[in-house]
Amino acid sequence: MLALALVGVQAQPQAGQNESAQQSIPDAPKPQPALPNLRSVAPGRGTDSSSGDTQTPDASVAPVAPVAAQTQPTQSGGASDVYVPLPGQAGEAIKTLRVNVDAVDVSFTVKDSKNRLVPGLEPRDVQVYENGLLQHIQVFINQSRPLSVVFVVDQSMNQEDMDRVNASLGAVQDAFSKYDEVAVLAYNKSPKLITDFTGAQSPRLAQAVERAKGAGREELLAGSLGGPMAQTTVVNDQNFDPNTAAVRGHSSMQLNPPREVHPLDDAILAAANMLRNRPIDYRRVIYVISNGNEYGSQAKRAQVLKILQTDNIEVDGTLVGTSGVPVLGLLDRVHLPFMMRDNVLPVYAHQTGGNLDSEFRIASIEKSFARVAEEARAKYTVGYTTHEPFLDGKYRKLEIKVLHYGPDLTIISPPGYYPRPRDMTTRPSAAAPAQ
Repeated sequence: MLALALVGVQAQPQAGQNESAQQSIPDAPKPQPALPNLRSVAPGRGTDSSSGDTQTPDASVAPVAPVAAQTQPTQSGGASDVYVPLPGQAGEAIKTLRVNVDAVDVSFTVKDSKNRLVPGLEPRDVQVYENGLLQHIQVFINQSRPLSVVFVVDQSMNQEDMDRVNASLGAVQDAFSKYDEVAVLAYNKSPKLITDFTGAQSPRLAQAVERAKGAGREELLAGSLGGPMAQTTVVNDQNFDPNTAAVRGHSSMQLNPPREVHPLDDAILAAANMLRNRPIDYRRVIYVISNGNEYGSQAKRAQVLKILQTDNIEVDGTLVGTSGVPVLGLLDRVHLPFMMRDNVLPVYAHQTGGNLDSEFRIASIEKSFARVAEEARAKYTVGYTTHEPFLDGKYRKLEIKVLHYGPDLTIISPPGYYPRPRDMTTRPSAAAPAQ
């Protein structure tokens, strides 16, 4: 009994301690004021002023263009946000995309089996690969954008081809809209600027196109060079034909034709230098009307292609002359082994994702201007962030795939690009074309 009493005495203080411990636990949190309207919160911007809880945006964060978010399923079964600009905001999306130097934008054209443009693609229909690795598309643009075009006219063609070009140049202005800007450059023995960038519907452009018409070159005829047709009938240094003049010491065959100069590489380089500092929200295009012949340029083609692939400049064109004949034009594009390539325009178009049209008749040449300009305008653009070391200067291979539309599609896109060595935000934004 005494032991039990002692145990009871010791247990009473412990019970009191537990009661004091329970009393020291704080009360539950009191109800807080109502939260602000969550619909007023924008990513990176905080709430609006009506919520009374505005946040000051960080000045180091670039503003995001107003775009509509759209969800694109990935191969892993998850979902990722792809920004699709609202109508009329493609230019703002491009400017936002190029704030970071590791951002890449790729434009491409999709055609069906009948060579018609395929509209209405969605982000989920497109995949882009860089150096064989699938990239996460962050921006998808399916809108027309204004064009910044350097129109290049080849004046080194023969007279017959030049006459057809001259007769068709009046249709050039109809191919472009009032939002486009166009410069005109011609070349014969060297490139020559006709006019700097001006509004596509301005009288100044009409005058420049008229001045770009050339006389062409006279073709060499029999007797104009050395050879049997250029010699007199001489036997033992005596002319036995009284109807011809004696030419002593030149009775043997001579074939010394002068090498004609067709500086197409120099002309494309001059046009590319004009486009490198144009507004980034304009699509930059070099439009060449030529037979594609190249000889005598100072510029190296590999260097010209690197500039084009670094600054997203595409080369489009209308092939005329023998290059416009379907069979001969096909041979130039295919480039059979051990055969000379007279036409270098397909190389530029392929390496920059451009389009070419081969035409021979005047009416067809006129229609080709509008057709090629439409294809240059109606391109898709995807943007992503590369994971490659962006300033290493190495060439990156690109591949665009379109899903769910069958195997008969033709995708025209640049096969690769070089990283830009500078911040694209240094370029001016779009302004109204000069008139």
